[in-house]
Amino acid sequence: MTLNIAMISYHTCPLATLGGKDTGGMNVYVRDLTRQLGRMGIHVDVFTRSQDEHVPHIVHDLGYGNRVVHVPAGPEQPRPKHELLSYLPEFVEGIQRFAAERNIRYDVIHSHYWLSGLAAEKLSEAWGETPIVHMFHTLGEMKNRVANSPAEQEPPERLRAEHHLVRRVERVIAATPAEEAQLKLLYRASGRRLRVIPPGVDGAHFYPIPEDEAKMYLGLPEEERFILFVGRIEPLKGLETLIQAMACLRQRHSISKICLIIIGGDPDQDAEKMDDEMRRLRQLCTELCLDDRVLFLGKRSQDILPYYYSAAEMVVVPSHYESFGMVALEAMACGTPVIASQVGGLAFLVRDGETGFHVPDRDVSALCQRMLLLLTQEETRQRMSLQAASYARSYHWEHIAPRIVEVYQEVLQGR
Repeated sequence: MTLNIAMISYHTCPLATLGGKDTGGMNVYVRDLTRQLGRMGIHVDVFTRSQDEHVPHIVHDLGYGNRVVHVPAGPEQPRPKHELLSYLPEFVEGIQRFAAERNIRYDVIHSHYWLSGLAAEKLSEAWGETPIVHMFHTLGEMKNRVANSPAEQEPPERLRAEHHLVRRVERVIAATPAEEAQLKLLYRASGRRLRVIPPGVDGAHFYPIPEDEAKMYLGLPEEERFILFVGRIEPLKGLETLIQAMACLRQRHSISKICLIIIGGDPDQDAEKMDDEMRRLRQLCTELCLDDRVLFLGKRSQDILPYYYSAAEMVVVPSHYESFGMVALEAMACGTPVIASQVGGLAFLVRDGETGFHVPDRDVSALCQRMLLLLTQEETRQRMSLQAASYARSYHWEHIAPRIVEVYQEVLQGR
């Protein structure tokens, strides 16, 4: 039986350039899962809110006949998340119209993030209780637990929606046993509805490239050594800790020929338009005399990331919370050791002492020591590089996607 899947990614498009305010691991997940499902002969339409009137509303960039459908809902431009809830009815109507015009019936709705889950619920009701498989990607209750200020708190609407969805949808896919435990503890989710399936990685795209070739491609000096961060520029990502650890390397250990590359955000905006967190981090670099040692490169396409991963001595993921940690998986697939905060999914994904190191969250001294070890013990770094690449192969999408399909078939049989 050929399955038709309606994939809902309301607030962010899987084709968006990574490193922006609302683009990251979820975009990669939706895009690469859809491609792999296409290879398996499964039809997927990915529905996302149109954010650019100049981009065609229907594109076939994911191949295998699978489409990304940009549905007009509110202004066709990026809007803050707090506005997006009001455009959901228009988004749902647009999807219903698309399906009716093409006379297509979807077997399963697979939604991502709480906003998409609310859209999925309305679509399920309109289509005669089509089963919903949902993935939260991050949990509002967990984000609130690590928030440093009221401004970083998630809105009550999100918390209410997440608590509702864990009881409404047929299955919730958790990325790790940690997320499964959080859903049970904080949301009272039924174990019957939960399935633990990690995200995958595209092994045809993320694989080790010789370091000298990667540096040559990127135009980086071969004699320089690089530490890499990839992600959104927001307090949750813990970049302050990493920058302070860089200062520790220089001041306490006299490591000078080392540079931190930061991919994400928009560092080229005028000072008055610059994001508050970007402004704060740049000021921190100035205070620590690191302006010449920290490079803010802004957003980069997924196509070029394997070169950055392969050119780096290590990738650091100092987040205060991650439900999984896609960057860590991509880095390991490229044979790059990862130093990660021992939080959430990172504690499961990175194998301490084997594919990289765990460090306590916000612990500058511990992070500095682990970075120093990888910079000064080349044999250890090479061993971890080989082990990381080998370990990541078990996460290739051809191993992961069939487990997702099993969940689709499970909810269909349950009906």
